[in-house]
Amino acid sequence: MKTKKGFRLRTVCGENIIVAEGIENIDFSRIISMNESSAYLWQKVQEGVDFDASTLTQLLLEQYEVDEATARRDAEALIAKWLDAGIIE
Repeated sequence: MKTKKGFRLRTVCGENIIVAEGIENIDFSRIISMNESSAYLWQKVQEGVDFDASTLTQLLLEQYEVDEATARRDAEALIAKWLDAGIIE
């Protein structure tokens, strides 16, 4: 998977949000907010880096004190949310 072109992580009023850049990505009906760990993962995989649940799991294990099963479950759930939001392909 890859992040879709035109979506960037920004911090607005202390909140991490995904901002669509370019007219083809503008949809004001949804704001994509990210917590600290999902924002960390987005920063690591943006710019067209290929990733999957294993990649995200490894990144979580390197950054946070979490067991592998929890990291894997969280990575898979996050990918599902990002797919649903249409910000990865």
